[in-house]
Amino acid sequence: MIRNVVLAKLTTGYDAAEVAAIQEGLRNLDCPGTVRYTVGTDAGLRDGNWDFVIVADFEDVAAYRGYDEDAAHNELRARLAPFVDQIARAQFDIP
Repeated sequence: MIRNVVLAKLTTGYDAAEVAAIQEGLRNLDCPGTVRYTVGTDAGLRDGNWDFVIVADFEDVAAYRGYDEDAAHNELRARLAPFVDQIARAQFDIP
C-alpha cells in the first residue's frame, strides 16, 4: 500500500470558502484503488503547523499514479494553487 501525505501552508487572506469547496471536491474524488482518503484543515493546536492536509492510502503505485494523473484531481489542484505559499509531499510504502 502507498500512503500519500500532502501539507500546504496557505497564503495570508486565502479564500476560506473556496478552500472548503476544494476540500469537498477532493473528498468526493472516486479514483480506482483508493483505500482511504482524508483531507482537512489544521485544528490549530500548535503554533507553526501547516494549514491544509491530505493523507491518502492507495492499493499500489499504479493506483497512486492514477490519482496523481486524474483530471478532476488536477482541476482541484489547480484551483488550490493560487492559495498555496508552500507545499510538502511524500509518498511511502505501508507494508
